[in-house]
Amino acid sequence: MKLIIERDASGFDTLRDAWNELLLQSQTNTIFLSWEWQTTWWRHWGTDELYLLHWHDEETGRLLGLAPLFLDRTDDGQRRLLLVGGIEVSDYLDIIVTPVHAAAVYASLAAWLVSAAAPAWDLFELVNLPAASPTLAAFPAHLPPQWSAVARQEDVCPLIRLPADWESYLNLLDKHQRHEVRRKLRKIEQVPTVRWWFSTPDNLARDVEDFIALHQLSSADKDDFMTEAMKDFFRDIAQVMAARGWLGLALLSVDERPAAALFSFTWQDQWLLYNSGYDPRNFKELSTGVVLLARCIEHAIETGFRVFDFMQGNEIYKYRLGGHDTEVWRLTVRKAQSH
Repeated sequence: MKLIIERDASGFDTLRDAWNELLLQSQTNTIFLSWEWQTTWWRHWGTDELYLLHWHDEETGRLLGLAPLFLDRTDDGQRRLLLVGGIEVSDYLDIIVTPVHAAAVYASLAAWLVSAAAPAWDLFELVNLPAASPTLAAFPAHLPPQWSAVARQEDVCPLIRLPADWESYLNLLDKHQRHEVRRKLRKIEQVPTVRWWFSTPDNLARDVEDFIALHQLSSADKDDFMTEAMKDFFRDIAQVMAARGWLGLALLSVDERPAAALFSFTWQDQWLLYNSGYDPRNFKELSTGVVLLARCIEHAIETGFRVFDFMQGNEIYKYRLGGHDTEVWRLTVRKAQSH
């Protein structure tokens, strides 16, 4: 096994053809580790401290593992190595490796962290690791014994295992929530000026702007989150994902006025609800956000998706609509035990 380290973003391009092929076989197969997501994230949030590690079979040259890393500084000045994708906007991250090669890649990564080839660092943090990832348990075993590796739960990601049809889904809900979903759908169907749709290339730019505006209207926290830089990221990632057929941007309007929007991704058999927005000032009586979400769940079932993932956050609506928690964790490595 041969380790190659790229320091320039052009390294992403050299790996383009092999990247997603490896990802589809990896232990954490998620859209946030796709070449498309990683390169778009780097365009917007990357630093000048890229360390793109990739491992290859020495005889065949086949890609066996990827650890796209970068160096930043914490608020208190510590030098921190992170996976590309950062902390806030990538719900799932991991080292990209097939199970059969994981141990060798972990050992090589640990050896690199010790070596002079690695930058000076104080923290190595693997964030947003799915609880099922072997990295949590297996990687620390390859580190020097005097180092500290602490895992802690970072958040929950509620999801629904989707049944074969809409009625079966409704039967997963408790009686009250089942009644509420049906009541809200019946009520909004009586309003002739209500329309909902999935964005297409012809109207994507307009629909993204409507989503951004609705997202900012939703709450003060969401308004703070949606900085000008974040708006640019959403515009870009929408175009990138739409080009691959991985974007599910749904909108609902009343009287031709935007009322609710859901920004989702599709990946394999999963529907991933990434973000949302609605107008809290108008149309409250129509529960537009819940209605649009119900329609998207119905669409996901009808088109054969097996999982509806609400992703990070424990908002109550996720559980009312049938979500059950999975977890993401953070693994923090320090070079010496804390005393």
